[in-house]
Amino acid sequence: MEDAPHNLVADVMLGGVVLLGAALISVLIFRRLGLGAVLGYLAAGIAIGPDGLGLIGAPETILAYSEIGIILLFSSSGWNYRPAGCGCCAGIFCCSVRCR
Repeated sequence: MEDAPHNLVADVMLGGVVLLGAALISVLIFRRLGLGAVLGYLAAGIAIGPDGLGLIGAPETILAYSEIGIILLFSSSGWNYRPAGCGCCAGIFCCSVRCR
């Protein structure tokens, strides 16, 4: 019997729903306990990851989530960046950029 072809897009979409659902539930529980949301996200990732329940276990799927996370991290950092808000460091940065 042949194995079905691996569909990365379907794995990422289904895993995304599982990941968001687990994150929502764990954050609500951790907030109710007076703990931070970041701990809830970490607990959700540990619980559904390959060493926990194994709901998301394919290495390609985990790699896709990490790439999406890095893109979101960089884009959110760029949205919050104001060179004028850096104070004296902004001048040093601008000077070093001009000198190169």
